[in-house]
Amino acid sequence: MNTPVISIAPVQLSTPDRSVDLCLRISVPATGNELPIILLSHGQGPSNHLSSLHGYAPLVNHWAAHGFAVVQPTHLSSRSLNLPPGDPEAPLYQRSRAEDMIRILDRLDEIEDAVPLLRGRLDRGRVAVAGHSMGGHTASLLLGARYTDPRSGEEVRLADSRISAGVLLAAPGRGGDAVTGFVAENYPFFVSTDFSAMTTPALVVAGDKDDSGHLTVRGPEWHADPYFLSPGRKTLLTLFGAEHGLGGVSGYDVAETTDENPDRVAAVGRLTWAYLRSELYPGDTAWRAACEELAAAPAPLGRVESK
Repeated sequence: MNTPVISIAPVQLSTPDRSVDLCLRISVPATGNELPIILLSHGQGPSNHLSSLHGYAPLVNHWAAHGFAVVQPTHLSSRSLNLPPGDPEAPLYQRSRAEDMIRILDRLDEIEDAVPLLRGRLDRGRVAVAGHSMGGHTASLLLGARYTDPRSGEEVRLADSRISAGVLLAAPGRGGDAVTGFVAENYPFFVSTDFSAMTTPALVVAGDKDDSGHLTVRGPEWHADPYFLSPGRKTLLTLFGAEHGLGGVSGYDVAETTDENPDRVAAVGRLTWAYLRSELYPGDTAWRAACEELAAAPAPLGRVESK
């Protein structure tokens, strides 16, 4: 039986130091308390609204139906906001994106006051971050990855100790000679991406057909860099045949998905939920069971390795 999910949007936080106020979608199961929290960072892409609080319904609905409170901000990089290009951080707002997530954690009291059905239902001691594509970069910063601001030369450190685990979905890999000339010229912060301090446990999800030739010269293996180049406890889920949309995680039946596969999307939902469940609740067997199910399938959708 499916658990009903309640989704509230927009929840607006006054943010005078930001170009526009921060708007959120919050999705929770209709019943239950002590809900662990997932902060979900959207990617970019050609759609007007998937890269905002309106996207990622296949994952959000699964996670919320299985006991998580999912919080989705609309980052300043969202095409839905159509902000003028003059901001020094435009168009990707790499630092602002992570600061949005920190702001959410700082202001949970205010969020609960704005949404009375949340009051007293959140488990603030169990927080995870997840992100797809550029959202994976945002999540990696909160888990400990760093980059050097190309304007100031400052090393940007945005790790948040309140976040206990993460999921990186088709996230960008290392910089240096791995990125294309276009990226180096237009998004120079990517050049200095450094995973050597990303110590928080994380599941890295990568498609073995995710070429991303506009971003990297290394092919699909680039998206596995956060697993291989970071210390600490990490897990890599490689999805067979998956391209950048991982089967269509950004929304139901979206035109920009090049590898539409409902079974793959369902597997991503199950596996990411199980991973976070077992990370946030030590001793929980959900992840082990999910991995066993994946391996036992007649035609496995992917493989898992850990370190």
